[in-house]
Amino acid sequence: MKDAQRKKMGEADGFIAALDQSGGSTPKALGLYGVTADSWSNDTEMFDLVHAMRTRIITSPSFTGDRILAAILFENTMKNTIDGMPTAEYLWKQKEIVPILKVDKGLADEVGGVQLMKPMSTLNETLASANAHGIFGTKMRSVIKQAVAQGVQDVVKQQFDIGLQILEAGLIPIIEPEVDIHCPDKKQAEEMLNEALLKHLDDLPQGTQVMLKLTLPESNNFYEACIQHPNTLRVVALSGGYSREESNQRLTNQQGMVASFSRALSEGLHVDQSDQDFNTTLDQSIESIFQASRT
Repeated sequence: MKDAQRKKMGEADGFIAALDQSGGSTPKALGLYGVTADSWSNDTEMFDLVHAMRTRIITSPSFTGDRILAAILFENTMKNTIDGMPTAEYLWKQKEIVPILKVDKGLADEVGGVQLMKPMSTLNETLASANAHGIFGTKMRSVIKQAVAQGVQDVVKQQFDIGLQILEAGLIPIIEPEVDIHCPDKKQAEEMLNEALLKHLDDLPQGTQVMLKLTLPESNNFYEACIQHPNTLRVVALSGGYSREESNQRLTNQQGMVASFSRALSEGLHVDQSDQDFNTTLDQSIESIFQASRT
């Protein structure tokens, strides 16, 4: 199974659906879907509502492995079920979509122009659970707010240090050092990031591969060296707050980079839509992102 999933992640056309909104971002995701905060009274009810939203997306006839490589899941989603099957198992067996797990515990406060990841004291237990649920890889996010060389280096070092721990557990990490789209020196920050990424890719053990999830850059084909690096399985792009239209346009100009969109994927979906309207809207979204990812 893992060999087939690795082959798909490395070679197939398609993109990654990011369905991993967690505690802090869940209310916003639900609000955009038309479910307001007065619809729940505690976290359990909130996560039930977001699981219902994700289930509606995943079970849609538009949501298949023909155009979608993988789906990134929140831990609560991984431990839940869809049509009576564990979510990760449903994704692979019913949809041929590779399951990936978000493992970070959120962001620390900004220091030195960046937000590192909070400590992950239970990471080994999380990785064991991921393996038990048939997860292929993981995803973890840091954020670069300012073009500060030391901060960028700190972000990338933390990502790769934890990435090695994930690799040792038999999972493929997605390294995600997001550059905030509102960074005042975004292009300079990207130059610092690219240099740091290539250094750490070079330092990985021979034959080891990671994936990278990066903000759509200011220059076309900017991350080409990362994409071509032998220690990179795939480079995917986050939408980062850009609209789906702008995200797709920027992605079209990046050869070899595919999407890993969250807000841009679910844009236009609403809880009150009929199944026909919901599926049609989702199909159009998936098709536009798929085509932008084929360049």
